[in-house]
Amino acid sequence: MKVILLEDVKGVGKKGEAVNASEGYAKNFLIPRKLGVEANPSNLNEIKLRKQSEDKRKAEKLAAAKELKAKIEEKVVKIAVKTGDNGKLFGSVTNKEIALALEAQAGIKMDKKKIVLDDQIKMVGEKTVVVKIHPQVSAELKVAIIEA
Repeated sequence: MKVILLEDVKGVGKKGEAVNASEGYAKNFLIPRKLGVEANPSNLNEIKLRKQSEDKRKAEKLAAAKELKAKIEEKVVKIAVKTGDNGKLFGSVTNKEIALALEAQAGIKMDKKKIVLDDQIKMVGEKTVVVKIHPQVSAELKVAIIEA
């Protein structure tokens, strides 16, 4: 019996796939537990339309991420911190501070977990950090550390 899976089923297939399952397995396990539906023309068409709308939504998110990347890369975020001798900071600049400064100065709200620091920022100067906006899109943000 041909069944369209509504959820990932271990050992059978992934969500949205049309698979051949034994009639007993399909009628007694997959369909009653809402893990799959019978593969008739209307259900196949509905799955196809869902996949198209999901692909469209993913493309829109990717386009929005690329626009945000362009906005982020043209900005320079300035963070004023207390420093000691030779331009060394008391402590370090964290990704949370960078996220707050980005929101305050550029109006771009970004989760601190998306800002990747290669190493701690402990000196005055300009540093480039990576911002992961989307799984396929990452931007480089310039951060200027200045003395307060």
